[in-house]
Amino acid sequence: MTRTLILFFHPDPAGSRANAALLAAARPLPGVEVADMARLWPEGVLDTEAEVRRLQRADRPVLQFPVQWYSTPPLLKAWQHAVLSRMFYARPGEGERLRGLPVLVAATAGNVPEAHGPAGVNLYPLEELLRPLEVTAHRCGLAWSRPHLLFRANRLSAAELDAAGEAYAVRLRRWIAATAQAVAARACLLPLAAEA
Repeated sequence: MTRTLILFFHPDPAGSRANAALLAAARPLPGVEVADMARLWPEGVLDTEAEVRRLQRADRPVLQFPVQWYSTPPLLKAWQHAVLSRMFYARPGEGERLRGLPVLVAATAGNVPEAHGPAGVNLYPLEELLRPLEVTAHRCGLAWSRPHLLFRANRLSAAELDAAGEAYAVRLRRWIAATAQAVAARACLLPLAAEA
C-alpha cells in the first residue's frame, strides 16, 4: 500500500477546529499518515535526518497548514530550509530520488473567498499567494497539484466543519487514485536510481 504523508504545520494544533476537522476526516483513509510537526518539534528545532527519512518514505506528501500573513507558518519555512535545502543543494542525490513525487498543499484561511481577489482586501487569489510553494515544488522536481483550500476556517459551524472534512477526504481519495500510476512507476525506478 502506498503511503500518503500529511505534514501538518500549525503553531497551535489544539486551537484549530478547521484543521482538526480536516485531519479527522483524513486519518481513517487507507495509507494516510499524519505527522503533527508542532507536536514533534515544539521548540521549532527540527531533526533534519529524521525529517529527510520521513519524506523519503512517503509516496505522496501533503503540506497542510493555515495561511498566516499571506505565507506559511514559520515551522514549515524552517522545514523547507532544513530538509529541502539539504536534499536539493547539500546532498542532491537525496533530492533526485524524490523527482516526480506528487505533492499537495492543503491550506486554511480565515477570510472569505471574496477577500482574495482584485476587489478584496487581500488583492490576490489565495492560490496566487501559494505560488512560492509551487515554484519550490517545480525546483525540486515534485509533481504539483492544485491546492485544496478552505476559507472562513475560524468561523465555520459544526455542520460546515463536517462538510469541510468530507470534502477533504474526497479530494485526498481522488488525488491518491489520480497519482497511483505515477507512484507505482516511481517505485519501479527507485531501485535503479539507487544502483546508479
